[in-house]
Amino acid sequence: MAGGKTVAAERGAWLCFEDEAGQTLRPPKTRTWGRRGQTPTVAVSGKGSGRISIAGLVCVRPGHRPRLIYRTVVHRGRKGERRSFAETDYAALLDAAHQQLGGPIVLIWDNLNTHTSHAMRDLITTRTWLHVIRLPPYAPELNPTEHVWSHLKRGLGNLLVHGIDHLVTIVKTRLKRIQYRPELIDAFFAHTGLDLEPEPP
Repeated sequence: MAGGKTVAAERGAWLCFEDEAGQTLRPPKTRTWGRRGQTPTVAVSGKGSGRISIAGLVCVRPGHRPRLIYRTVVHRGRKGERRSFAETDYAALLDAAHQQLGGPIVLIWDNLNTHTSHAMRDLITTRTWLHVIRLPPYAPELNPTEHVWSHLKRGLGNLLVHGIDHLVTIVKTRLKRIQYRPELIDAFFAHTGLDLEPEPP
């Protein structure tokens, strides 16, 4: 990770941590209050099918407000439909981030097969403003975007969702709330134990 900070400092770049999450119509399990000896239950619609995939970037740069940039893809369970982000979806997310941030990007992400595919490498090569660093295997604690998903999913517990479009609306609303709370994004980054200052030579 020290190399990423050094490259970002040399280029005046944003350090962007990428990760993905998904959510179906079944809400995540969570805790609630109830009478002693009586386990509370929450009814869910259980109707319809579908899944939402989310790819997000936590972007930090010394002297700038941290940013959360994300994209969603809705899977409606249709025959032959892809159930995850494609290389072109990641490229669109990175292009949007580059435009919004107005500067070069040092991208830090894991070794997901879509991230390391030949098609993805070709897409990265054409973007001169992009430098990619891979996270060590099995090191989610170093990625602040993981904390975004944990925060989001805690807020989705015990919700009654009426279809995939309703779920998309809720997810986007909650992610937008995080975008307007830079102190929360700072806390996600601080929780990794990383800092933005490059190592001394």
